[in-house]
Amino acid sequence: MNGGFDLHDELAQGVRDAAGAWRFIRLFTARYASPIMAGDGRDDSELRAAETRLGFRLPASLREAYALVGRRYDLTRSQDRLLAPNEVGVDGTGQVLVFRVENQNVAQWGVPLSAVTEPDPPVVFRVESASEAERDWQPFLDRVSLACVEMVLSEWMFSGEVFADNRELDDEAIALLEKGFRRLPMPDYPFWAGPDGRPMRWFDGLGAVLREDGGAWLWVGAATAGGIAGVRRALPGEWLMDEG
Repeated sequence: MNGGFDLHDELAQGVRDAAGAWRFIRLFTARYASPIMAGDGRDDSELRAAETRLGFRLPASLREAYALVGRRYDLTRSQDRLLAPNEVGVDGTGQVLVFRVENQNVAQWGVPLSAVTEPDPPVVFRVESASEAERDWQPFLDRVSLACVEMVLSEWMFSGEVFADNRELDDEAIALLEKGFRRLPMPDYPFWAGPDGRPMRWFDGLGAVLREDGGAWLWVGAATAGGIAGVRRALPGEWLMDEG
């Protein structure tokens, strides 16, 4: 699956800074999806038009993400959506520049306007379905570039171009997951559907990549059916896509 690419080691470099993030995204997609090519990004004219409409420049890291993979829907729009440049806008509170939304607009991700001039600002999120009193913007990840790494990993998993499965988790399954699989160096970050609970975590092993959603659900992606089968054997339970 990886052609000599060690996901753990490359991700450890990828989460350090923006340059590492873009390098990781290029390497990851070349080995797990398809290489990033000319034309996969948004044109500078689109970004400048968005900036003219907004009245300010996009953060450098957000610009870089659009220029790199803004048209790669398998990496940006398989499940949740990186907004097109002409869709990016300030939320109703006037506090946050929203650039990504959950597939039914239940959650939103964005950059605080107070930090929009920073080259790689923090990312916040909020749950639109929450009550008005609870619909506050909350910290998501420390940098836009890091949030883009998370986006690419997640959207790749849901792209339909890999073997995949998912299941509910319980304490026994979590213990087996932690014991049998390698924790990837993506920092903990909140699960938007349960922001006050356990964090999101990533693992790999047996030729598969695994995402644990707040201790509640597990998603698995692999390049081969054998990778998925190996994870099912290691984590016995009710896998929703197992027809055997």
